[in-house]
Amino acid sequence: MKKEFIQPGDSPAGGGGVSGENEQDILAGYMFDILDSLSQYGAGAPGEGITRLLYSPAWLEAQLFLAERMRAAGLEVRFDRVGNLYGRLQGSEPGRPVVAAGSHVDTVKQGGKYDGALGIAASLAAVSYLKECYGVPKRTLEVVSFCEEEGSRFPFAYWGSGSVTGERDLQRYGSIRDGAGVTLQEAMEQAGFGRAEQADPLRRDLGAYLELHIEQGIMLEREGADIGIVETIVGQRRYTAQVTGETNHAGTTPMRMRSDALAGAAEMVVALERMALEEGPPLVATVGRLEVSPNTSNVIPGRVSFSLDIRHESGEKLQGFCGRMSEAFAGLAAARGLKLELQLQLATAPAPMDAGLGGRLERLCSSRGISCRRMVSGAGHDAQLLAAVCPAAMLFVPSRGGISHAPEEYTAPEHLARGTELLAALLRELAYGDNDEQKGER
Repeated sequence: MKKEFIQPGDSPAGGGGVSGENEQDILAGYMFDILDSLSQYGAGAPGEGITRLLYSPAWLEAQLFLAERMRAAGLEVRFDRVGNLYGRLQGSEPGRPVVAAGSHVDTVKQGGKYDGALGIAASLAAVSYLKECYGVPKRTLEVVSFCEEEGSRFPFAYWGSGSVTGERDLQRYGSIRDGAGVTLQEAMEQAGFGRAEQADPLRRDLGAYLELHIEQGIMLEREGADIGIVETIVGQRRYTAQVTGETNHAGTTPMRMRSDALAGAAEMVVALERMALEEGPPLVATVGRLEVSPNTSNVIPGRVSFSLDIRHESGEKLQGFCGRMSEAFAGLAAARGLKLELQLQLATAPAPMDAGLGGRLERLCSSRGISCRRMVSGAGHDAQLLAAVCPAAMLFVPSRGGISHAPEEYTAPEHLARGTELLAALLRELAYGDNDEQKGER
C-alpha cells in the first residue's frame, strides 16, 4: 500500500517517529520563515509595502538570499542569463521531464508580502521537506524564482517565464526603456546578468509546472472555501496609448481653438469604462497610469500617455472588444484633431490549466477534508506561459477582502499552511510516485 503524503505516524527518512501534525508544522514553519525573510528585501517604511522591481538592488538581494536558502537545503543552485533562479533536486531517473514549482520574486510598486513570494517560499519549503522525508525523487524537482512577472519597471510582463518558454527574447525587448531611460539590456548587465557564458533561459525539459498563489480576489473568502483550483487564466491585452495635440498658453488660447491632448484622453478613458460596462462580465478594462506633458497648471497639455489593461476568458471576445475600442478611440481623436498612437505591449491568450493536475488537486483536497472550488483566474500568472510547453496547475488561497498589489495584502496563516501542504502533496505524487501515476507527463 502506497503511503499518502503527511499521515500521522510517518517518519522522515532516517528519522524517528515524528507525528503527522508535527510534520505539517515543520513544513509550514519553513515556509513562513522564508516568506517573512523575503519580505524584508525592498520593504519601505510602515504602510509603504514592498517594492522589488526587476534588476534593482532589492531584487538582486532577494534572489541572492533565495539562492543561499536553496544551497542550505542541499539543492543545486543556478541562475540563467536573464536572472531566473533554480534550486534543483536531481532525480534517480534523469531522462524524465522535470517537475518545477515556484513563482516570481518581483513586486509592483509598494506591493504586498504574498504576491509571488508565497509561491517561491512554499515550493522551497515543500521540496526541502520532501528531500528530508523521502530522499531522492524519481523525477527531478526544481524550485524556480522567476526574475519578473509584474511589468512594473518596464512596459511588458512575464520576462522570466517568457524567456523560459521562448515568448520573450533580448532581440525584441532588450532596447525597451524604463521610466528613467534605462534599457532592459543595461539593467540586466548592471545586475550581473545577460552574459553569453550564462545559461540560456530557454527550457525544453519541463514535464510539469505548479504554482501556489494568493487569489487576489474575494471569491474564496466570500464562499468560505480553503483552496481555489484554477481551470483557466484569462487572456490579456496591455496597450500604451499616446495622444498628441498642441501645447499652448492656458490663458490666451480660446477654448474652441485648442488641441487639448488631456481632454481627448479623458474622453477615451470614459469611453473605455462605458464600453466595458456595456460588454458586461467577465470582461474588465482598466486605465491605471496617466502621464501628462508638460504637466503644468497654466499650460494646455500637448501630449498624454496612458496605459490600457483589458482581460477576458474568451480570446475571441477579447479580440473583438479591443478592435471596437481602437475604432472608438480613433474617432474621438479625429473629432478633436488629435494624433493617436496605440502600441500593444502585451498579448496573452486565455490559458487552460491541465485537467489531470487539477483533478489530482481536487482529490487531495477531498482526502484531507479541505474545501475547494474550481475557478477562473482574472489575474495573469507565470503558469499561463508555462502551460504552452508543459502541463501546468495553479492553486489559490484566500485573500482577505480580495486586496492585492497593496501593503494591506493578507492571507491567514492556516490558509497559507494548507496551500503549502497541498503543493507538497502533489509534488510528491509527481516526483516520487510510480510510472502509472504520471498522467500529466509529456
